[in-house]
Amino acid sequence: MLYIILTVVLLFVLFLLIRTLTFKPISEFKPLENNEIFDGDKVTENLQKLVQCATVSYNDHSLENEKEFEKFVALLPDLYKNVYKTCTRTTLPDRALLFKWEGKNHDTAAVMMAHYDVVPVNQNDWEKDAFSGIIEDGVMWGRGTLDTKVTFNGIMSAADHLIAEGFVPESDVYFAFSGGEEINGQGAVNIVNYFEENNIKLSFVIDEGGAVVENVFPGVKSPCGLIGIAEKGMMNVLYTAKSNGGHASAPKPNSPLVRLSRACSNIEHYPTKARLSEPVAYMFDTLGRHSNFLYKMIFSNLWLFSGVLDMLCKKSGGELNALMRTTVAFTQSSGSSASNVIPPEASLVSNIRINPCDTVSRTLDYLKKTVDDKDIEITIMDSVEPSRISKVDCDEFDKVALAIASTWKGTIISPYLMVQCSDSRHYGKISDKVYRFSAMDLTSEERATIHGNNERIRIETIKKAVEFYIRLMRQC
Repeated sequence: MLYIILTVVLLFVLFLLIRTLTFKPISEFKPLENNEIFDGDKVTENLQKLVQCATVSYNDHSLENEKEFEKFVALLPDLYKNVYKTCTRTTLPDRALLFKWEGKNHDTAAVMMAHYDVVPVNQNDWEKDAFSGIIEDGVMWGRGTLDTKVTFNGIMSAADHLIAEGFVPESDVYFAFSGGEEINGQGAVNIVNYFEENNIKLSFVIDEGGAVVENVFPGVKSPCGLIGIAEKGMMNVLYTAKSNGGHASAPKPNSPLVRLSRACSNIEHYPTKARLSEPVAYMFDTLGRHSNFLYKMIFSNLWLFSGVLDMLCKKSGGELNALMRTTVAFTQSSGSSASNVIPPEASLVSNIRINPCDTVSRTLDYLKKTVDDKDIEITIMDSVEPSRISKVDCDEFDKVALAIASTWKGTIISPYLMVQCSDSRHYGKISDKVYRFSAMDLTSEERATIHGNNERIRIETIKKAVEFYIRLMRQC
């Protein structure tokens, strides 16, 4: 009997080893060897001028400086002369700009997106003026340098260069820009409606999302070019508890803040179930093959090690954990107006990012079950379902991948799940080839400045963004 057990164990171990050893990288995209020559100083100056426009968007529009948005748009004809000579421009409501570059045929059209609004800054926390576009030591400082005026400039500069060269795309190409993405404005929605109303069939769409990054996947040392093929949903939830209030000198048990604290603790201690969505499965299968032996064993045998992976995700938190489950982050709270008064009403707010395997309804059910307090009112403030999942096994994905591989040589290309929201989610109803890639190679320090203090970009990164879009446009 012992002999049989040992034999079975050895065969099982052998089976795991064979699966691990055969879990090898699939064929990579062979980069193009040609060099794209363009005026790097000019594209850098262009971005600098765009950054100097304080196009800050607010949900309260009275706080916005409309003249800064007008200033931004007024700069474009001079910065991108060839685009304005060749392309037709359509202005749509809510600061939406749409340029059409006519190709040799009009059966389908590619769409290249960016947004030109930015989030607010607290200037006192910045080392440099946030809207000066200062260039020092090969770095440009300013809000929007990374998110996403660099891609706006990359798209327009690439088209301007190719038009001057005499290049004409095989099919139509649209440049779609929103001036209210940071506040979930309707600009992108209006552009999508325009495409629908005019029966324009899209070949593919590319917007902000992944980037070329390092040290983001267990056991992988090479830079990874991550192309988002979907994005998580989002909901903001309000939790409210009420009481009769009273003086703090004679507190009764289970006051509103105590009940809310318990609810918060329950959600923190009992997270949502890990679910392997299609984009994340693609990512694990692609990058796992480039990992070290231990992680290869895990990712090639997830049917066995899913619990181990879940444990690693919970322990590490951050992006890896966010890829595997619906996450809940508590962001706001309120109580009484005085330190010695028990609040008659207290509240918490959480921001939730929804796994593509989940829905808004299922997430709400999880919250109610986990909080387990009928005296706490749980209300959805706003919500967005997870986006449509785009195709990977197609020529359009390969075009984006080839442009990345040719611009940042030695990069591993992989699909991934975008954990943030973007304007591109609106395109899911008219296209199953919506890709999310910010044309930059970013360090962890640089990524941390997006929506943070001291946002800045290397000059070389500005030029690489233009190079990427030139390579992509040549394939359109």
